[in-house]
Amino acid sequence: MALSPPVALTIAGSDCSGGAGLQADLKTFQHFGVYGLSAVTCVVAETPVLVRSVHAVPPAILQDQLHVLLEAFPVTAIKTGMLFSKAHIVAVTEILSRYRDIPLVIDPVMIASTGDPLLEENAIAAYKERLFPLATLITPNLDEAEVLWGAPVRDEATMERAAAELSARHGCAVLLKGGHLGLPECADLLWSDGMPGWLRAPRIEGAASHGTGCTLSAAIAAALAQGKDLHEAVETAKGYLGATLRQSLQWGGIAALNQGTLGFA
Repeated sequence: MALSPPVALTIAGSDCSGGAGLQADLKTFQHFGVYGLSAVTCVVAETPVLVRSVHAVPPAILQDQLHVLLEAFPVTAIKTGMLFSKAHIVAVTEILSRYRDIPLVIDPVMIASTGDPLLEENAIAAYKERLFPLATLITPNLDEAEVLWGAPVRDEATMERAAAELSARHGCAVLLKGGHLGLPECADLLWSDGMPGWLRAPRIEGAASHGTGCTLSAAIAAALAQGKDLHEAVETAKGYLGATLRQSLQWGGIAALNQGTLGFA
């Protein structure tokens, strides 16, 4: 008898090292029992410690991927990762504006964990004006929030102000990730329906960090695809990310999250 699991779609760059990008998303979808689709925006030659080159897929090819997938599959959640340019954001928006009923999680990927830029500067306005209005949730880290909000975000009080204003400005929920505060406890803030909700967990020292944002947003999308509400999806995803960090993998000087199923409940 054929099975019909929930279907989620990631629109993201390809990380040849497998720890971030659409590879991390697909591993995460698989963990949650969600069938994963992928539309590739860029091919990136990278490892957890190096971004060597980025080759952008033509926007027309990106749109063709989205057309064929959304017409064929009953997609129940979508996430975006690395979109790279204004042209790619416009291409995605033109398609997704026809699918407003599907929950959309946007990870506004701007800078790699290595410090290398992953978004052209003129694309920021396109995020704000075109894509964010379609979002169910955006998941910026502190550096990304500073760019989007327009002011430094350095403590929990300013996290609340930034998340509230971004949510009101773009008409969506905001998960503001506070790991870069460097405190013993990692505090993320979910601002939804005009209310703050803090999610706290002890910092895991020495763990891999490459792909954490991709993995978290993919886990949220997977949980939404299963029919969970937003708060439950975020809590589920944060627990999963903690497990991938605690069971991180290492080969000499290269470390990676463990998005596989070994040891996970």
